[in-house]
Amino acid sequence: MLTGVNTLTSAQEKLVPLKYGDMEQWVVRTVHESSVIGGDDKVLYEIGPNQSVISNDPYKNLGQSPWGTSNVMAKVMGIVKTNNTVYRDVRPEGGYCVRMETHIEKVKVLGMMNISVLAAGSIFLGDMQEPITGTKEGVQAMNWGIPYTERPYALCYDYRVKRSGEPSRIKLTGFSKRGVVSGSDKAITVCLLQKRTEDAEGHITALRVGTMVVTYEQSTDGWVNKASYPILYGNITGRPDYNDELMGLRVNDYARNSKGEMVPVKEIGWASADETPTHLLLQFSSSHGGAYVGTPGNTFWVDNVGLIMK
Repeated sequence: MLTGVNTLTSAQEKLVPLKYGDMEQWVVRTVHESSVIGGDDKVLYEIGPNQSVISNDPYKNLGQSPWGTSNVMAKVMGIVKTNNTVYRDVRPEGGYCVRMETHIEKVKVLGMMNISVLAAGSIFLGDMQEPITGTKEGVQAMNWGIPYTERPYALCYDYRVKRSGEPSRIKLTGFSKRGVVSGSDKAITVCLLQKRTEDAEGHITALRVGTMVVTYEQSTDGWVNKASYPILYGNITGRPDYNDELMGLRVNDYARNSKGEMVPVKEIGWASADETPTHLLLQFSSSHGGAYVGTPGNTFWVDNVGLIMK
C-alpha cells in the first residue's frame, strides 16, 4: 500500500476539485424513526447542495452530487431506523469538513429483534439505494463508482485521523456473536479506475486500470493539508509495496446497471497501463477490513478532495 505523501511538484500539474469535494455544502435530512424504538427525529448528513429535507422517503443524491455516504435509513420488519456515522464538522480555521466515525448501532424491539451492528463511517463516489431492509443488504445497496474517462496522476485531499488505540478489531454483523479480528484498526482511502463492460443480461465485469490505496495507522497531530498520493496504472502485483488484501482485484462490489438493477461488479483482470477507464471509484472510511469490521472510536476527517492532472 502507498505510504508516501507528496504535494504539487510542477507547474504542469493541475488540481481539479471534485464536485462538492470542498465539503462546504450539505443536505441535512430529518428522518422520523418508528415509535417502537422511541419515535425520535434523527438528523442525517449528505454531501450536496445546502438544504434541509424532512422526510422518510428514500434519499436520492441532490444537486447532481457524486457523493454517497454510510448514513442510511433502514426499514426492517416495518421498523424505520437510521444509521449516522458521517457528520458535517467545522475546521479550526473555519469552513466545513466531513467527519467519519466507527460505532456500534443497536436496535432492540421486545419479541421482534435485538441487533447490534459495527458500522464504519464512509463517503464514496456513487449513491446508496434506500431503504436498507437487512444487515446483509448494506453492501448490495451501495452503487459504487461514477462514469469517468480521464487519467489523473494523483489523488489530493486534507485529512486528520484519530485512532481508537485498541490492539484489535471486532466483527459484529447483527445476528452472529461478536468476533475478534486481529490487527489494529486503520482509516483507509481507496481510489480505483476501472474499465467496465456490461453484457446483454446486465452483468458487469471490469478491468482494473488504476490503483491507489492508503491506510493510516497512527493518529495525526492536527490536520495534514494537500496530501497527495499517485495513482498506479496497469498490473501492479510485482511492486514491492503491493498488498493483495487491500489492492487486489475486487469481486464483492455492486453497481447499478443500465437496466436500473443493482448487480455485482467483478474485476476479471488488470488493464494495460495506457488503458482509458470508464469509471472512477473513491471511498474514504474510518475503518478497514470490510463490512461490519472495525473498532468503535476510530475517526477520520477529510476535506478539499481533488484529482491532480498532468
